[in-house]
Amino acid sequence: MAVLAAPVVAAVLLLTWAAYGEAQYVLYKDATKPVEARVTDLLARMTLAEKIGQMTQIERQVASPQVLKDYFIGSLLSGGGSVPRKQATAAEWVSMVSDFQKGSLSTRLGIPMIYGIDAVHGHNNVYGATIFPHNVALGATRDPNLVKRIGAATALEVRATGIQYAFAPCIAVCRDPRWGRCYESYSEDHRIVQAMTELIPGLQGDVPANFTSGMPYVAGKNNVAACAKHFVGDGGTQNGVNEDNTIIDRRGLMTIHMPAYLNALQKGVSTVMISYSSWNGIKMHANHDLVTRYLKDRLNFKGFTISDWEGIDRITTPAGSNYSYSVQAGVLAGIDMIMVPNNYQSFISILTSHVNNGIIPMSRIDDAVTRILRVKFTMGLFENPMPDSSMADQLGKKVTSDTI
Repeated sequence: MAVLAAPVVAAVLLLTWAAYGEAQYVLYKDATKPVEARVTDLLARMTLAEKIGQMTQIERQVASPQVLKDYFIGSLLSGGGSVPRKQATAAEWVSMVSDFQKGSLSTRLGIPMIYGIDAVHGHNNVYGATIFPHNVALGATRDPNLVKRIGAATALEVRATGIQYAFAPCIAVCRDPRWGRCYESYSEDHRIVQAMTELIPGLQGDVPANFTSGMPYVAGKNNVAACAKHFVGDGGTQNGVNEDNTIIDRRGLMTIHMPAYLNALQKGVSTVMISYSSWNGIKMHANHDLVTRYLKDRLNFKGFTISDWEGIDRITTPAGSNYSYSVQAGVLAGIDMIMVPNNYQSFISILTSHVNNGIIPMSRIDDAVTRILRVKFTMGLFENPMPDSSMADQLGKKVTSDTI
């Protein structure tokens, strides 16, 4: 009996080990699987709280590793001047981002957060970074290849600080020089703005030959996710009043302010930021027709849309006067990630209530999270969530004629 029992025991152990291995296999963690399969698998495992967390972007000053863990926060950002300390080094930025990322990775599903920053003329929020001319000057060069090389140099410096997401380029078409942000526009001529979308492959890398327009694309660890902004018409407001009303017919909007977005999608832009401005009286942050029916459905954009800083708050006048309505209107318009940036507990509570009460359907939440996860998987964030400290010497690296 003892002789016969040994192979039986071995077989049982082998079967048990095989079953254990199968139980431990998690498809979304398998980098050999297609992105869409990984997204579908992960989404199916997520609770409502985990999904809404992915839709929430908060400022680093109100964040901590514990906050990211407890609220499943999907993204952080540094607002203007929000730094680890004055004159912080690349190593200090990397340390800060790493600590935050550890909080995200300690969650049940280990979904990494994505960190965003305004790197709009070089890595301009970081001490010691290389600063390039603003867009108005770059547009005057009529040199898209130069702009592309500036994008690549900027991406390296952004990555050197552990950050994976740049809120650039601004592809506004400035139609009135009284607009206070004309320096962020490449030109009043949409054709020049279209050409200057070469910043996107500079930041993200060149899309492959068989690329499908509208899909997000980030080539590798030396690249960052880009953000075409501000959708749409922000450079055409009446009398150049910032964040005001762009009064123009649909044909004018489509032929002047929209073309650069088509170029951006063809180049694989990962995200699109919505404008504070209105189009013919309708706030862009509440414009379902343009954000969902046109950008997502007609143009087939598959990355994620993101609000501007407290953008949904400004749907109402005064801003924030009916935050519950603003959350409802913004999310139903098709905004996927909300740059809260500070009052995240209120946002999460209200959005959760709207879903539980049937005001916002789960399908809208799933669409938003699918898009966010698609970008994160596409850029390899699950495989390489932590900053690469060896890139720190790229910050402020001496520019030579070979570099730019």
